[in-house]
Amino acid sequence: MEALAVIVLAGVSAGILSGLMGVGGGMILVPMMVFLMGIPQHAAQGISLLVIIPTALTGLWRFHRQGIVRYKVAFWLALGAGFGALGSSGLVQSIPPEMLRRFFGVFVICMGLRMALNKKK
Repeated sequence: MEALAVIVLAGVSAGILSGLMGVGGGMILVPMMVFLMGIPQHAAQGISLLVIIPTALTGLWRFHRQGIVRYKVAFWLALGAGFGALGSSGLVQSIPPEMLRRFFGVFVICMGLRMALNKKK
């Protein structure tokens, strides 16, 4: 039961941070699953991709109601992202978990620094 509480708390945390900051839940969920729950890196990334679906749909519904979704842009981004994910999901299986964890950590740090230091023009 305690493990279920940790899982639910991780999900709630990811949902809140995704909604507040517009970051993918994976930036929150993957480290939580790997370090707090002991889930292997590859599995955590796969689980994170599945969890994105209800999180994204819920957020989309709210933003749609406000009339601020640009569907044409979203379509083309989704098309490109789909092709990119198709190719990279096969490639990622050949990367050792430790190296994948490092890549992920560097990516999160770089994105965080860019967001923190980026001045709006």
